[in-house]
Amino acid sequence: MCEFCTKHGDGKVWYKNAENYSRDLLSDIRRRAFIRDFLSTTIKEGFDSLGRLEALYMKKGRLPDSLIRRMEGRAKAEHFGQVLPLEEISELVLKADTIVRMPCACRWTAKKKEIRCCYGVSYGPEAWYREIDMSYFGKASAEGLESVEREEAVRQIEEMEDYGAVHTIWTMVTPFIGAICNCAAHDCIAMRTLSGIGVETMARAEYVAVVDEELCEGCGLCYERCQFGAIASVREGGRITSRTDRQRCFGCGLCRTVCGPGAIRLVTR
Repeated sequence: MCEFCTKHGDGKVWYKNAENYSRDLLSDIRRRAFIRDFLSTTIKEGFDSLGRLEALYMKKGRLPDSLIRRMEGRAKAEHFGQVLPLEEISELVLKADTIVRMPCACRWTAKKKEIRCCYGVSYGPEAWYREIDMSYFGKASAEGLESVEREEAVRQIEEMEDYGAVHTIWTMVTPFIGAICNCAAHDCIAMRTLSGIGVETMARAEYVAVVDEELCEGCGLCYERCQFGAIASVREGGRITSRTDRQRCFGCGLCRTVCGPGAIRLVTR
């Protein structure tokens, strides 16, 4: 069982524990202040810091272990994510009371592009996204927040997966869960932090992709689809097949969507 499940799961996978979506957690004054300032601090300042750390990483080849531990510890306490495959994201969305789609803060901060791929989810009458300062996106407080029905949200997320989006779920001061994101490696601050400086501010899914080498035709499409560098081509006995690295695999399941012969499946990690 993962660290978060042990601490916050109450005997379940942590993101399936209803208490982690509760109104009681949302009423915490510190958490409400964190949500109010989230875009300008966690996102804007996070991107600014990432740029400096990427330069240091390029110069030194790695970051000091103490800095990595401090960054990962802060992420786990404040804003930590986990990759989920489509099936589990859909299950959580279909249980939500309210769903609001909003612009992706990462894409807006990095490129000033308004792409609505983030969702505030609420399992009670009071929703965290009411605290968000939409002026960050150049909008009034009532603009940019689009209420979405559960089934429509699932359809939208499925469509995003077709375009290569990785699905993640996020805390807003752990263990409160309120956000679902659907992003890509070159835009997401967490995925850039992982690939650019080797710091893990989000966890692997509870699953890992495995390849049935008897079915694999060696086309390489899964290699191109993977955003974590977890798939390699191997040649054995005159055949080329794909193989996954369990440690590098984050269990997003995107590789399955391009596998014509159905040679890839997710199994419990």
